[in-house]
Amino acid sequence: MFETRGGEKLLETDPADMPPDGHVVFIGRIASPWQTRETCPKNMRVARETGQPAILMVDQPYRDGLLGLERASHIVILSWLHHAPRTLIVQKPRHAAEPKGVFSLRSPARPNPVGLHVAGLVAVDIESGRIDLDAIDVLDGTPVIDIKPYFASTDAFAEATIAGRDESSGRNEPSGRNEQ
Repeated sequence: MFETRGGEKLLETDPADMPPDGHVVFIGRIASPWQTRETCPKNMRVARETGQPAILMVDQPYRDGLLGLERASHIVILSWLHHAPRTLIVQKPRHAAEPKGVFSLRSPARPNPVGLHVAGLVAVDIESGRIDLDAIDVLDGTPVIDIKPYFASTDAFAEATIAGRDESSGRNEPSGRNEQ
């Protein structure tokens, strides 16, 4: 699903083939309008611009954990980008002149393909486990690892920058690789 570009480097061992050591469980799945990588927005800004909402369905054993979540205007969702390659350690984004290490990028291709999404919370139904979201930038069926409330007072840093990246226009350049 991912093409290899010049300057990229792969890990010698696929992390998916290594023994598990964290016992991470999926607590639910995302129902999104996106069926293919080509149609899936590259980031949450682009996802919001489409005007397409999404739903996070929490599995029965974890639904009591939603108690009080309705107080949040936004939530942080950690997803498992299950179609992303896990062996690509140096990547060559389409917009970059030089290859970059995976930990300096937001690409889903990484040893542990964890997605980070800040979504607007529209509604919560604890009984059904349904969380309505303003938007999402992952494929339909993407597993969810965790949900946390977003706190603007501690989670936002207006002064945060990435050297060599022009963000004054409000645009986030995509890595050329989205969720799957």
